[in-house]
Parts: sequence; structure tokens; C-alpha cells
Amino acid sequence: MAVIPDEIQATVKLYLDGKIREWYSRGDGRGVIFLVEAKSEDEARGIMETLPLAKAHLMNSEYIPVGPLMPLRALNPAAFQ
Repeated sequence: MAVIPDEIQATVKLYLDGKIREWYSRGDGRGVIFLVEAKSEDEARGIMETLPLAKAHLMNSEYIPVGPLMPLRALNPAAFQ
């Protein structure tokens, strides 16, 4: 708990700097989900490793690349050529 005030401050800074696009609480109460603005998993990992909980090895992370829902192109293929 001693790290939490620094964690909150660092997380808000990443949000205000545009590194964290969105953040959510998990529905099961087991942590948070961050949508990180990064070009690669390595870049996202580097951003998240700046947080105090990560530095203290108190955070488990899973990185899942996301992107546009590409099947939507099938709705109007001519518009995307």
C-alpha cells in the first residue's frame, strides 16, 4: 500500500501524456486494464515498466495487441479502396 500514492500519480501522468488512452477496473476486482498508445508490445511494456508497482515487482502484466475490427471492411469494400 505504501507504493499506491506514487502509482496513482505516475499512472495519471502517463494518461495526461497520452501514453495511456483508456483505463478500466476489471469486473472481477483483480486489477485494472490499460489501453496503451504504443506501436509495439515492446513499447507498451516499456511504458508500463515505468510505473512504481512494476519497478517493485508487484504487478503482473499481460500484453494483448489490439487494432481496428478489420471485418468491417466487408460492409462497404468500395469505400476502403
